[in-house]
Amino acid sequence: MKVSIITVCFNSERTIDLTITSVLEQEYENVEYIIIDGNSTDNTLKIVQSYGHRIKHIISEKDNGIYDAMNKGIKLASGEIIGILNSDDVFFNNQVLTDIMESFKISNADCVYGNIVYFKNTMHEVKRVWETSEYYSEFFENGKVPPHPALFVKKSIYEKIGFYRTDFKIAADQEFMIRLLKKHNCVSAYLDKFIVRMRLGGASTSGFKSYWISTKEIRKAWEVNNLKYPFKLYFIRPISKIFQLRF
Repeated sequence: MKVSIITVCFNSERTIDLTITSVLEQEYENVEYIIIDGNSTDNTLKIVQSYGHRIKHIISEKDNGIYDAMNKGIKLASGEIIGILNSDDVFFNNQVLTDIMESFKISNADCVYGNIVYFKNTMHEVKRVWETSEYYSEFFENGKVPPHPALFVKKSIYEKIGFYRTDFKIAADQEFMIRLLKKHNCVSAYLDKFIVRMRLGGASTSGFKSYWISTKEIRKAWEVNNLKYPFKLYFIRPISKIFQLRF
């Protein structure tokens, strides 16, 4: 089975090289790598192009935000399985895709997800650990969410239930996962391993303003899927983040 990895980037010259390397050094061989650049004005595109044919598709053009760029990559992908790795994140080790694809093979699931760690300056400076669990009926109601960077989905599922909504600025990934698991009851498999090292400071981890926007968008995510938003999430979400912290 082929897996397509999509990296969306914009002015990411400081981090993109590590991201690319973490994909190209994977032990799993049947990998299609796609990079969607938002018309960067720094050296990002030059760095990406330096890898030549090792990156299957490179697109650099203006987009309508990160989720629009993700959708472009998904439409372009030819792999049966799709994963999205942000331009300042890296795979946890070089066996990640081997483990993910084996999990798909064993479970025959529609999607597979695992755990992530957050780091600050160096990859081993861990600040948060996000360990989730197997999906169950009250999963989202209890404040649990699959870490989106550790989520892999069959392309056929994207084609069936739709792509990322571009009217969301921060939480389109969570809206997609609610649609995927709760609304459409797609079959999932939880791989209890660390999948991605995520750099702190992205759109969804950059302070109170982003947290407030995400809170409003998460409520909207329930509403657009004709689901009742659980009031207790207003309290559970911040508490769960505190328990993820490492000092």
